[in-house]
Amino acid sequence: MPAAGARRRRTKTPAPPAYVLDTQVGFLLRQVMQRHTIIFGARMGEELTSTQWAALAKLAEKGPCSQNLLGRLTAMDAATIKGVVDRLVKRALVETRPDPEDGRRLVVALTAEGVALAERAAPTALGITEETLAPLDAAERAQLLALLSRLK
Repeated sequence: MPAAGARRRRTKTPAPPAYVLDTQVGFLLRQVMQRHTIIFGARMGEELTSTQWAALAKLAEKGPCSQNLLGRLTAMDAATIKGVVDRLVKRALVETRPDPEDGRRLVVALTAEGVALAERAAPTALGITEETLAPLDAAERAQLLALLSRLK
C-alpha cells in the first residue's frame, strides 16, 4: 500500500502526433533530392551544377529558345536562369542573341563547345539517374516517375 500522501498518478498515453515529419512528402522529397545532389556532384565532373546541366540538356533536346522559355522548361525562375545562362556564356558553352521577332528577348543557343559537352555528359547524367533510382526495380522506377510527373 502506498505511503500516506503518496498517490499513484495515472498518466494517459499521449495521442500520436497529427504531424510526423518523417512521413511528409516534402521532407521525403528533400531527402531524396539531397541524395541525388550528392550523387550528381560526385559523378558529373565538367564543373557543372545541376541547374547548368539542366539548361544544357534542354537546349540539346529542344534547340535554341528564349531565355524566358528555357527557364520555364527547366523549372527555374527568371533570376536563376539568367545567372545560369550568364555562367554558361562565360564558359563559352552557350551564346545569346536578340530574338529577331522581339528584340526585348534573348535567344539562347548551344555553342559547338556546348554541344560537345552535352554529348559527352549525357551518358554520365543517365548513370546519375540510374544510381539515384538503384534501390528500385524497373517497375517501381516507372511507377515513381509516372507518379512524380502527375504531381508537377
